[in-house]
Amino acid sequence: MRLSKRGEYGLRAMISLAEAQKNSPTGMIQIREISAREEIPAKFLEQILLALKNAGLVHSKMGVGGGYYLARTPKEITLGQIVRTLDGPLAPIKCVSQMAYEPCGCPDEETCGLRMVMGDVRNAIAHILDNTTLAAVLKRVEAARA
Repeated sequence: MRLSKRGEYGLRAMISLAEAQKNSPTGMIQIREISAREEIPAKFLEQILLALKNAGLVHSKMGVGGGYYLARTPKEITLGQIVRTLDGPLAPIKCVSQMAYEPCGCPDEETCGLRMVMGDVRNAIAHILDNTTLAAVLKRVEAARA
């Protein structure tokens, strides 16, 4: 698995939204503020936030005082949900994917050493991302700043 710029920017934007939820009564933040703070091109960020909105991870409010905000609390949103929404399956090769399995070209998939190891890699990545919430990331950031 390689995290794309779309995935990286999406994670950074979601962390900013989690911080906004913690520090603001509405939890709302405008695209231009996230864009400036995280140094993400605004047009690209718009596309990313639209994908996250379509996945039910964020909501938006139009008009004066509007912006984006998390659809759930930071402790209910995992990094795995965000990465899968923006970058697709976590598997380094398609024959170990749980979401987008495709057979590989090896002669015996069941005993393929590469498949076994890449399955372990996929499981390790999934375990970390699926067990790390935005709230946990905020906690680590706060500890690092202290």
